[in-house]
Amino acid sequence: MANKDKLKVLMVENSEHDVEQVMLLLARGGFQTEHLQITSIEALQNALSNHCWDLILSDYDLPQLTVHDVLRIVREKNLNIPLIILSSHTDETAAEHIMALGAYDFMMKHHSTRLVPVIRRMLNEAENHQRFIVAQSALQKSEVLFQAITANLPSVVFQFLLTSNGETSFLYASDASETLLGLRPEKLIDYPGLFPELILPDDRESYCQSFVVSAEQLSTWDWEGCIQVKGDSDIKWISLRATPRRIDNEATVWDGIMINITRNKLAEREIARSREQLAELSSYMQKVKEQERARIAREIHDDIGGTLTAIKCELFPCIDRESRAPEFYQQKMKSVESLVDRVIDSTRRISLDLRPGILDCGIVAAVQWQAKEFSARTGIACKVSCDSDDITLDSDLAIAIFRIFQEALTNISKHAGASQVHVTLTDLDQLILLEIGDNGRGITNTDMEKHDSFGIRGMRERCQQLKGSFYISGGPNEGTKVTILISKGDNTISAREPIDFEMETNRECFANHSMRK
Repeated sequence: MANKDKLKVLMVENSEHDVEQVMLLLARGGFQTEHLQITSIEALQNALSNHCWDLILSDYDLPQLTVHDVLRIVREKNLNIPLIILSSHTDETAAEHIMALGAYDFMMKHHSTRLVPVIRRMLNEAENHQRFIVAQSALQKSEVLFQAITANLPSVVFQFLLTSNGETSFLYASDASETLLGLRPEKLIDYPGLFPELILPDDRESYCQSFVVSAEQLSTWDWEGCIQVKGDSDIKWISLRATPRRIDNEATVWDGIMINITRNKLAEREIARSREQLAELSSYMQKVKEQERARIAREIHDDIGGTLTAIKCELFPCIDRESRAPEFYQQKMKSVESLVDRVIDSTRRISLDLRPGILDCGIVAAVQWQAKEFSARTGIACKVSCDSDDITLDSDLAIAIFRIFQEALTNISKHAGASQVHVTLTDLDQLILLEIGDNGRGITNTDMEKHDSFGIRGMRERCQQLKGSFYISGGPNEGTKVTILISKGDNTISAREPIDFEMETNRECFANHSMRK
């Protein structure tokens, strides 16, 4: 009702005089009233159907309309309209009976002075009831929303209680507890001691310490540790975070959440492991670089330096003033020519080791040349298949692919025990696919994870630097296949999204390759 001092009153009364007296009494009490006087069931039906009423004032017993009829019809229409009985005679039994049926109050007409206070009390109760209904509806909506949110969270939302006598219990746990902890919320609430039993022995002390500190200092309860669900072989890392608050009787309640952080922990370990391997690889590469520098320095000193010294010794007798036969000078010239040829050969060999000049002819020619050199040096047959005689690549990319190819051949010669090697170099639009397979003893995961497997690490690291992907497969006595897939243009492959080597992707690549052939 917009204004509680305005009343719409339905009067069930035969006497117009009594109606006027009631309206006068309400006006003196400060109410502005709109009223309708009725005396029959039909009139009551129409009045209730066509208007809204704040109050029904009824005589106890009219010839055509009794109080029982009024209560029955109001109930049938499912209306919540207070009914106050104004009776001309006293009948306590009837009054008790009609109050039990749902009337709001019962009073005598000649003692109706308390009508105004009763109505004001009724209006206050109705207003409070309406507020209660609104609050209850809002609470129900909030509860539904909360349940919907917690039901879709992968984390366990919980409320934890510590009483003044040291007893602990879960007041609430969301449905995710069954997935994360293997315990239904009802069981966790009934048996709170089941949760600490899931914690691995090594982490129970830190769990208890963090709980005690949070309870004593009212600080955030922040704990990470491992649990193992009964019947599950896997160990889970969980993060528990809760905020405490004091309630009555010095009890403490925590509102918090438990999250499965196993993937994060495994990722952290993998990152730490990768960093360690990268540091080892960097140290190894630096060592190899220094060894290579020392080797080149020795070759220059021992080979080229020694040869140049020999040339100087051959030329020295030719510059003195002593007269000699022409044959002597001819012999010296032949000797010097031979020594110069040796210097040229040594220079060419060292240059080829540093950067094969064949790379200037393209990656296809370089791979074919390296394969022939490998076969000649090791006696292992190496066949190269290319879908094009010329694949245009950036110089740096061509060198990187060539070095990966060299490292793969080096690993085969050292470890594979193979008699045949097959190499495939394919241009897949914006991608370069290089595959090196052998028929050797194969490779296992243990081999790839060895502490000193720097060759594989080096190839994988080069691919990652090029934002490509590196994949190696094989089994005992099944040979080994190394596959790399690298972008060759501006359409760079994200390092965070390495190329997928699953069957569908390979099938598409190989289908394109077959069509080109």
